[in-house]
Amino acid sequence: MIIVRSRWLPFKGFSAINLMGVLFVRPGVYLSERLLRHERIHTAQMREMLFLPFYIFYLMEWLVRLLRHGNAYRRISFEREAYDNERDPGYLERRRHYAWRHYL
Repeated sequence: MIIVRSRWLPFKGFSAINLMGVLFVRPGVYLSERLLRHERIHTAQMREMLFLPFYIFYLMEWLVRLLRHGNAYRRISFEREAYDNERDPGYLERRRHYAWRHYL
């Protein structure tokens, strides 16, 4: 994963954003193993979906979840998988393809 420090990406309020396997990080943000693992999980999700379908599905799921009670971002299946497993150092080695489906 390529890491780029940027003042413009991600937008204020976010510390990092993973765009097609390139991690954009705001200046001064500490890149913990937990944060890197979270973003590596997203990279695995993107690769198995061939990138563009990942973003389409992500956006569609976010829009649907906006209509329901709660934090739409945190309820997206891709985010739930990443947050649930970001503390597990061996997760990516054990992860099955399309594991995010279990969080739908």
